Amino acid sequence: MSVSYDTFERLKDRGLAAYKNGDYAAAKPFLMQAADAIIKIAAETTDAGRRQRRKAMAAELIEFARQCDIKGVQRKEDRRKAASGEDDENGANAQDWIVRDKPSIRFADIAGLEDVKHEIRLKMIYPFAHPELAAKYGISSGGGLLLYGPPGTGKTMIAKAIACEIDATMFVISPAQVLSKWVGEAEQNIRKLFTAAKAEERAIIFIDEIEALVPSRRDSSSSVMTRVVPQILQELEGFDRGASRPLLFVGATNEPWSLDAAVMRPGRFDSKVYVPLPDEPARHKLLEIYLGKRPVADDVDFAELVKVLDGYSGADIKAVAERAATLPFMRAVGGGEARPVTRDDIESAIRETPPSVRKKDLIRFEEFAKEN
Repeated sequence: MSVSYDTFERLKDRGLAAYKNGDYAAAKPFLMQAADAIIKIAAETTDAGRRQRRKAMAAELIEFARQCDIKGVQRKEDRRKAASGEDDENGANAQDWIVRDKPSIRFADIAGLEDVKHEIRLKMIYPFAHPELAAKYGISSGGGLLLYGPPGTGKTMIAKAIACEIDATMFVISPAQVLSKWVGEAEQNIRKLFTAAKAEERAIIFIDEIEALVPSRRDSSSSVMTRVVPQILQELEGFDRGASRPLLFVGATNEPWSLDAAVMRPGRFDSKVYVPLPDEPARHKLLEIYLGKRPVADDVDFAELVKVLDGYSGADIKAVAERAATLPFMRAVGGGEARPVTRDDIESAIRETPPSVRKKDLIRFEEFAKEN
């Protein structure tokens, strides 16, 4: 039986509101019903990325419901700490959920996308790498960068490469970490994240699926969003572009049209970069990356495959290579000859792996890029 998204939102909001207010007995049934509703909605969702996000949302709600049982026991202890002054007024310890990373991937390791790399170098990397010249010409460093485009095009890899190119500490955060673990403390979590990043010599905050954290408030009925979005906007506007410890905020999204309009204005996401599907040189490089280290037969022509794989994302090409290599591998495991990957193997894998990005979605991305 179908369930409307409005029904899911109503159940979720009631469950989270009760959870926030400490009424765990009332929160649990609403959270479980909301999880069941979004699971049913996910089963009817045709878009793979959206279906996966809805399943993840169901898992988070189930975890909330499980926590209701635990929170009831913890509540007395929390009250005792609060009464004795032991409670941390700033909420959960940032060290428990903020993940720091020092990526080693560079732009040279990313196939193609030369126009994208050039734009990012010009707007973001050069001001970091040449601070004296940037100061002389009044070029600011740091700020906000939005990477948008179809899924599987390498947005996360680009963010990691930026961090490596400027030798910055990378803070990798998911919207679920900010919103799900501490209901009612989301604004504090945002504030602590930016504070931790500003303490580094050079830092990048990277949030994938940023539309889940900064959705259009006009279309969202979530009371949490009405507080979190302004907090993020405040932090972005609070950037000191001339600071000795510049900070770069990078958001990635497959749905840029779902973002709150306020975050798209100058002074928030200063740069918006479209990351398209790989072009011919990029597809050739991807084939070299994913098939080059595997035994490949003489009848495999990368130049020919590049044409056939037009419209495939980097993730799609990786899946094709892995599926093609599985065929001789399974035969060898079964006692057959350990032969190389053939053209027939790859063509079979291509037939079984259609492009994940629809043409109508590409048109929408291209129209968004023209308008922004």
